Amino acid sequence: MTDAPRTAGTDGIDASKRAASTDGAIADPLHTSIDRPSGEVERPAGLAKIPGARGDGYTRLPTGPVGIEPVVASGPDPDAVGAPAVEWEPTGTDGTEIEDTRLAPWALLAAIVALGTSFFVGWGIPVAIVAVIAAIMSLRRPVESRAIARWALVLGLCAMVYSLGWLVWAGMQFERLG
Repeated sequence: MTDAPRTAGTDGIDASKRAASTDGAIADPLHTSIDRPSGEVERPAGLAKIPGARGDGYTRLPTGPVGIEPVVASGPDPDAVGAPAVEWEPTGTDGTEIEDTRLAPWALLAAIVALGTSFFVGWGIPVAIVAVIAAIMSLRRPVESRAIARWALVLGLCAMVYSLGWLVWAGMQFERLG
């Protein structure tokens, strides 16, 4: 901005526009042009680029097609006629034992024993607690039968309730006597 007043001269052009021009000539306000920078301005090679200009680092579009390698099937042909029957054998059977111990059936057995005991006396509560803990552990293992583990949990909880009922009843009977 200049401090020159905006008064029109004799030729009808503002004095501020006349003061803004460097060579005294008046630029046409409808046709503007951008001059190149003078020789004093240096542009470092490779550092500053115009946004959107073509770069040198990419050889294809980033969304271009991706090469796909052909799939090579290995192993015996299952449709071959007269080929010997090859049974599949899992890898890693080099003498390592697969854990096949099951906890859910033992939890169910303990829950049934605890429930049977809880119908008569209240001292079956430790077995019921063991059955509930074993059922919860078997529910968390992926190799266990979920149905058996659920039955063990439900029966173990029922045995705990019945046993606690017996113990509460027995406690109330002792208060009457003593």
